[in-house]
Amino acid sequence: MSDHPQPGLEARPYIEFVHVYKSFEDAPVLVDVSFEVRRGEMVVVLGRSGVGKSVTLKHILGFLQPDEGRVFVAGREVSQMSEAELMDIGRRVTMVFQSGALFDSLTVGENVAYPLRERAERGLALSEEQIQACVDELLARVELSEARERMPSDLSTGMKRAVAIARALAAAPEAILYDEPTTMVDPLMALTISDLILKLKRETGLTSIVVTHDMKLARKLADRVVFLIEGRVAFFGPVSELDAAVEPVIQDFIQLDEVSFLKSS
Repeated sequence: MSDHPQPGLEARPYIEFVHVYKSFEDAPVLVDVSFEVRRGEMVVVLGRSGVGKSVTLKHILGFLQPDEGRVFVAGREVSQMSEAELMDIGRRVTMVFQSGALFDSLTVGENVAYPLRERAERGLALSEEQIQACVDELLARVELSEARERMPSDLSTGMKRAVAIARALAAAPEAILYDEPTTMVDPLMALTISDLILKLKRETGLTSIVVTHDMKLARKLADRVVFLIEGRVAFFGPVSELDAAVEPVIQDFIQLDEVSFLKSS
């Protein structure tokens, strides 16, 4: 894949799902899923556990292929890409996993430096001084400068995710995918991570998808929301229109969010 998009591709959405179906052992997971993510937009994929949210992300990176339908990234159909082109997509689109997926044997600083060294290996020359300066800048951006020499085992789950975000940004991606970024962290750390993602959205303008079941996070971050119910798109539109959605499951989510807000007030 060329580093320069073909004529007309800039006008297309960066990510497109077109009537995508996916089943595992005859159990449908995605059913006629269609939505798009415009360049520079943040779309939140909402829904209960097991409705296909993370499966959606894996289709974008080519980890999974649809049984039917088409998935496009940067104007190219993922299922038609060669292995080399999929590797290029992996550099253009980075994912922040729930676990953080950090290298346990490397310090925080070395984890963040890893994509920078990969860029140097591909001929995008970076001196060691430049790499270290980038690491400092990225860790400052996620407010973890003091953790530079610590090992991942010394970090909380939330801190690991913040380091993973810094490492994802080090790859200089065009898009970033967040898989349940506030799951299994305490409310204060969840707030910190959501504030961080919102800050990066404003500062970088990266195309982004956030998979979550957290309504508060969706309201805070989303330009548009995809709400999945049993693998189907029950709602796709601006977050401001979500309250008017007629689906009972969506209304249950909204009411539970209001109840939890009142309890925490």
